[in-house]
Amino acid sequence: MANIKSAIKRVRTNEDHRLHNQSIKTDMRSHIKKVETLVDAKDVDSAKSALQTAVKKIDKAVQKGLVHKNKGNRQKARLSKKVNEISA
Repeated sequence: MANIKSAIKRVRTNEDHRLHNQSIKTDMRSHIKKVETLVDAKDVDSAKSALQTAVKKIDKAVQKGLVHKNKGNRQKARLSKKVNEISA
């Protein structure tokens, strides 16, 4: 454990940021799974609206640096492709 006052504060700050980042990533993953379950259920309208919120969550995670830009784009492309396949 850190002994210096600034190091103790740094440990606490890092833990707070880690928990905040973890909640954002978890929320993003939950929305992705929601879209995938709606696609499996062939619910087109709900899947399209869920896709919009999932894209927002992915973009926000990319913006904050929690997910790499290419990974975010890949996830959005795959989800869009799945939704477009059931709507066609």
